Amino acid sequence: VATHSDGRNFILTSHLGLKIPEGCWIKAGTETRTWEEGKLVTLDTSFDHSTGNPTDEERHVLIIDFWHPELSNAERAALEFVYDLRNKFESGQVPVRTPRSLQKENAGLAGFWTALTGASAGADDDK
Repeated sequence: VATHSDGRNFILTSHLGLKIPEGCWIKAGTETRTWEEGKLVTLDTSFDHSTGNPTDEERHVLIIDFWHPELSNAERAALEFVYDLRNKFESGQVPVRTPRSLQKENAGLAGFWTALTGASAGADDDK
């Protein structure tokens, strides 16, 4: 995996080595390590990090993300709310509304009122 950062220092990531061919490595910041089968390597993925497998064999690692232990309960709750909302949006559980600036005239409640009464909403406001 090429060098990258996810920019999220509020989450730490652990890798559990499951099947690790000889020569595989992980680098975070300036530190390079190897995985060991059955052992965890934990890193802050807000630092630049990369991995390598110079073999023809598959490398299997279980990736576990968890909250940074220095987060307060309020910070954790706020982040859980944001991530839950994002996940619901991405899965289609949060409806997308057309911005008001792009809505047609007589849409929404004004359009409903016009359809019911035949009069424009607010037409009597000047009287």
